[in-house]
Amino acid sequence: MIPRIHKRGSRTVGLLYYLYGPGDAEEHVDPHLVASWDHSAPDPGRAPHATHKQFQQLQQLQQLLDQPLALLSDKQRKKKHVWHLSVRNGPTDRILTDDEWADVARRMVAAAGIDDPDQGAGCRWVAVRHADDHIHILATLAREDGYRPDLDSDAARVQAEARVLEKELGLRCLNPGDKTAAKRPTSAERHKADRQGRERTPREELRETVRRAVAGTTSETEFFDRLAAAGLLIRKRTAPSGDLLGYKVALTDDRNKDGEPVFYAGSSLAPDLSLPRILERFSGENGTVPTGDASAAPYTPRSAAPGPAGARRRATSAAWQAVLVIEHGSAAVAAAHIAAAGEVLDALATTSAAHTRRQLSEAAFAYERASRSHVRAERGHNRALRQAAADLIRSGPALGRGEDGATTAMLIDTVFFLVTAVAHWHGRKEHAQQADAARQAAEHLRAAYRAAAPGPMAALHHRGRRLARPQQRKHAAHVRQALPDIAEQILVEPGWHALAATLAEVEAIGQSPAELLERAYRRREVETAGSVSDVLVWRLRRMADLPADATASTENPSTARPASRGTRTPTQRAPRSRPAR
Repeated sequence: MIPRIHKRGSRTVGLLYYLYGPGDAEEHVDPHLVASWDHSAPDPGRAPHATHKQFQQLQQLQQLLDQPLALLSDKQRKKKHVWHLSVRNGPTDRILTDDEWADVARRMVAAAGIDDPDQGAGCRWVAVRHADDHIHILATLAREDGYRPDLDSDAARVQAEARVLEKELGLRCLNPGDKTAAKRPTSAERHKADRQGRERTPREELRETVRRAVAGTTSETEFFDRLAAAGLLIRKRTAPSGDLLGYKVALTDDRNKDGEPVFYAGSSLAPDLSLPRILERFSGENGTVPTGDASAAPYTPRSAAPGPAGARRRATSAAWQAVLVIEHGSAAVAAAHIAAAGEVLDALATTSAAHTRRQLSEAAFAYERASRSHVRAERGHNRALRQAAADLIRSGPALGRGEDGATTAMLIDTVFFLVTAVAHWHGRKEHAQQADAARQAAEHLRAAYRAAAPGPMAALHHRGRRLARPQQRKHAAHVRQALPDIAEQILVEPGWHALAATLAEVEAIGQSPAELLERAYRRREVETAGSVSDVLVWRLRRMADLPADATASTENPSTARPASRGTRTPTQRAPRSRPAR
């Protein structure tokens, strides 16, 4: 149940005409009164339609609602005296009866401070239903005893009442808000987007574009350059001294009735997109290292591979370290990493190949709500994640094939666990909305992984199937030795042969498969993953610095010599089963 207080108005009759009218797209069906301050109030919806009688009842209802205004002096009377609340149920909720909606209306006006049934005093109000799933409540902000209604925190009070009603009426229970969410589009913005055929409102499009522009940026100049490159119109607000105070952005094709661009301030897009909050992200990135936390160590990539594949490997290492920080670090440092994880998601979505782009974009869109809470982030400690986001952007789009595609699957797998850790962290802090948003993002990441993984996993699977039977039995013994509790589950998974091929490569470079496997498993739980063997494949390949793409490794890793015995690596050696050319 979603109660929403709309902007106050000055024309009672205008809102009544809308509530009893056909709607903007003929969507209003059977408009009628379900409750009011007085049982004898006229209901224009039950008058014969298109007749003078209905018009008379609308005028009569308006006059009755506005009568208390005459008791107030000009100084007491508010210009915006029309209070408007809509209460809407979700698409999966059952349809309430008129009597149930009437009870909802009475409790909502009491919770808001519009009416006070205990004292028998309050404002005049009506509740109109013109659809199955919602009602509108209109009230005149003038009490008959001359006192003004107490509307301080009316939005918070009706939200709290909605949570109680959801349980009593058996509706879907929503999470309570904490005032850290981005501002939702207004109904006018949604209707305008529908008329223009937009999938999202301009406010939402701008929020996503600005969020992606800030991912990994290290200066004001770079941030505004990215906004301009994205095609946005920009207005900067400066002080007389020349210092930058704020900014506004607009879409080139979003105009008002006068043909002028509709600008939105950064703070109106999301709380963390105001200029001061964006500048906070740059703190600690001038080469100094914050003290008191190991996560703040200078970021040194494990792999120097160039291009998108190298950026993805470095981002995978940074994301994995962030998981450990979120689980074991202080709240302020964890909050910084949680915010920076959103930048990695935005960068990954921006540079993703076509077959994963939609799900990664949806993951970033959902995670945006999880990136903010009342826990103040201690910036600077998240430098590795922000650098990873910058590397992803600067490396350019991935092709989705070969090492690019394989490292994308590896990174998505790791970011899935990062976002899952964020959901658990918010859950422990009782941040219900943020935890739910992180879980939604994790589901989109799971879908993105299913799109990214088949190619590279199929190549590894093929190589694992080609291993000699003694080799397969030996690596199965390694699994039973390292992971006795879940070994049999792993050995029957579709990904087992890919894991066997990876263990063969680990052995070929002179490392202990059982030891590395045990370390990979103990680094974090794997139960939330769809395939344990898939998770272990990517962890082993990252920990052993193996190429993510199987075609970049030896044709038959089981016959390769350890790297320590010579100058050549397994990827440089020709297979022994073939004569060297």
